[in-house]
Amino acid sequence: MGQFFRDRLRRLRDRLISSPRFQRLAAAHPLTRAKARRRAREMLDLCAGFVYSQVLLACVRLKLLELLLEQPRNVEQIAEKLDLSPDAVARLLDAAASLGLVERRGGERFGLGELGAALIGNKAALSLVSHQPMLYADLADPVALLRGDESAEPRLADYWPYSAAENPAALSAEEVAPYSALMAASQPLVAQEVLDVYPIRRHKKLLDVGGGEGAFLIAAAARAPRLQLMLFDLPAVVERARARLEEARLAERTTFFSGNFLTDPLPKGADVITLIRIVHDHDDASALELLRNVRRALPRDGTLLIIEAMSGVEGAEPLDAYYGFYTLAMGRGEPRTVAELQKLAKKAGFGRFRLLSNPMPIVASILLAKPDPDYHGP
Repeated sequence: MGQFFRDRLRRLRDRLISSPRFQRLAAAHPLTRAKARRRAREMLDLCAGFVYSQVLLACVRLKLLELLLEQPRNVEQIAEKLDLSPDAVARLLDAAASLGLVERRGGERFGLGELGAALIGNKAALSLVSHQPMLYADLADPVALLRGDESAEPRLADYWPYSAAENPAALSAEEVAPYSALMAASQPLVAQEVLDVYPIRRHKKLLDVGGGEGAFLIAAAARAPRLQLMLFDLPAVVERARARLEEARLAERTTFFSGNFLTDPLPKGADVITLIRIVHDHDDASALELLRNVRRALPRDGTLLIIEAMSGVEGAEPLDAYYGFYTLAMGRGEPRTVAELQKLAKKAGFGRFRLLSNPMPIVASILLAKPDPDYHGP
């Protein structure tokens, strides 16, 4: 009965808000004007979001932010540096200033805005911005994407070749290089979120499953000098990781394993295993098999850390839109709520969970899982 009345009240609310007359009155009345303006701004952001992202992409590709980091400049100086007309530069600067990427300074000069300054110091974000055009191409017709129209040519799925490969372990070095480099560039930001809130020093040996080029292991090793490292990934990716860890002088502390984590046994011996931006790349059946594989590799008192964007986490709500369509374009996977992840992990043999509180859940959330000692599954 309570649900019936709640639904009825919401229908009344929806009809009221959708009324043009109510919208005009709300915009004019002193008590509702501020909320009406805020709603109008939010609607503009929804309608113009793609243009915002393209302005950002232009700034990144042209290295405008780096140029203004050196010193403030006027339109003519910027035009000469970027090989654009003054009119084009003025248009770009006006757009970027409206978004907080740049700001007007004295003497008709422009310098970095607060958002631009924050972005220029974030290599992970810059690499993701440069990567976005493939996603935009797949989203050109979102209805066709939702319907699974096979006539659409996938760009993002080709970028992540393991998502469609019948035998991911057979991928070549050339095929894994682009996505491995992107993950390596964006991983330090995720690693910082994890290592600032989780005491990795308490463990003796860490296995990073799907560990890419080893960026997380490098960060963990810096926090825990006695921690032994293990990395599991596709053969071609492991070779890239080996080179990176040798360069970081960590190869002697690291044991490398290659294979397919869905079908091949994971190595034992680690007391903590990390899955960083891995589970949401897979459908439920594959994610369950992966979690069972991890459970078999962990000791009874071991720890699993699932680290990725999670649906419904306070402070990271827009990620549902982003990762929902990103994984759709990629060809598999989906963002899951903490409860959905726990449900999968319980089926795989985990019994105790804790969502860690980290400063920036917009980067990633961290779910800690412990093996269920009474589990005797497959």
